Amino acid sequence: MLSFKDSLKVLKKTRALLEGHFILSSGLHSNRYVQCAKLLSNPKSASKICNSLVEKISNFFPSIDLILSPALGGIIIGYEIGRRLNKETIFSERVRGKFKLRRSFSIKKNANVLIVEDVITTGKSILECAKLVKEANAKVLGFACIIDRSNRKSLLIKKNKIISQIKISIPTYNKNALPTFLKKIPATKPGSHFLK
Repeated sequence: MLSFKDSLKVLKKTRALLEGHFILSSGLHSNRYVQCAKLLSNPKSASKICNSLVEKISNFFPSIDLILSPALGGIIIGYEIGRRLNKETIFSERVRGKFKLRRSFSIKKNANVLIVEDVITTGKSILECAKLVKEANAKVLGFACIIDRSNRKSLLIKKNKIISQIKISIPTYNKNALPTFLKKIPATKPGSHFLK
């Protein structure tokens, strides 16, 4: 199992975790930016993280029937975790702003479902997936992700329900209340042009 320090090294090496001064899509500023797609585009590095995460998941959730991931960010990691655990894996998609199961995907009644995401921040996507599981009269075992940067109190999720490879705190700041160290760094808006 990879340590926190080794996991952090992998994320930085693949540029899945960047440090600097970023203006986020919310308009808030931060000194860190997460883009797990950069990790998942590097199979060798992603394999190290996925193997370690699967080990944690196996220790914590021994009876998984199905893995559900939210599109788009959770699809690749959901598939990889499902492949390694040899479990059926499906994903939900937004239809008119709400997550739905399409492509003939379904959740069987009483199934034990693990919800897998790349990064958990606000928890909105995983909680919407949890709603789909409950509507199918199935059971949410918990949540798993590569990076947990959530505040569990705001998610209303029990502390032991999220299994992550790495938990990090990424503070955000209003543009009128930037800390001195951040004011000294030129701000960049992350996007495809920046992450090349």
